[in-house]
Amino acid sequence: MDQCLIVCICFFFIYSSVLGKILDKQPDFVKTCLITKPRDEFINCSTHAVQILFNEIPKGNKDIELQVLDPLKVSVVKILQGGGGPVTVNASLTDVTILGFGNTKILFNSVDPETYDFYTKLHLPKLRIDGNYELLGRILLIPLRGKGTCWFDARDLNINVKSDVILEQRNGFHFFNVTKVHVKFSIDGLKLHMGNLFEGIKALEDSTNAYLNANWKPVAESLNPILSRTIEDIMIDILQKVFDNIPADFFLGDIIKNNKDREMKQKNN
Repeated sequence: MDQCLIVCICFFFIYSSVLGKILDKQPDFVKTCLITKPRDEFINCSTHAVQILFNEIPKGNKDIELQVLDPLKVSVVKILQGGGGPVTVNASLTDVTILGFGNTKILFNSVDPETYDFYTKLHLPKLRIDGNYELLGRILLIPLRGKGTCWFDARDLNINVKSDVILEQRNGFHFFNVTKVHVKFSIDGLKLHMGNLFEGIKALEDSTNAYLNANWKPVAESLNPILSRTIEDIMIDILQKVFDNIPADFFLGDIIKNNKDREMKQKNN
């Protein structure tokens, strides 16, 4: 049977059909870089610019209808993964709080001068998730069943993100239309606890949590597809909120020149 993975996230800050107000004046938290500059110079500028942006957006921004991201409040996370792999899960998390996005460190950011796709590497020292769970399934061949409170502590997350982008024009400005986000990540530590496993049979609950924590590496690896998709959904929602309402011209001050250079190259080829 082919593996099926469905992750549905309903955010309080979910992307709506009514966009926020387009910012026609460049805000202080947006730094302009020039993509036609030498690559190393542009990457240094772009990495710094994205760090400034990520220092700001966790606070939320009413002008672009971006809610506070640290703590990030998520109403529902539904997870369904079945098949022949190490994980078979039918689960949901409700009333979720995620802490850690405010400490994001941008290690690298670049923009493809041909496609305008973004390439970003970032580091989160810690990501904490608290919520209520309902679970039926197995992880590492261990049958799991329960309903109660849970928490997850992930340490030292290194996340590589590729954002597919289409450059569009609206209202006299260029805009980055982020259509898809691809995530790969690794973590250096994971602790977790699920209360009321097996209908509150304490000894079985404690032994199962202890086993999952002692074997956090294979647990993290087995949950990687689910967590990657969840991070992708979070990232695309944030990026769409930001780039649908802040002109790309504020981030790249030489888009017109770069487009002309691209056209000239295409003609010469």
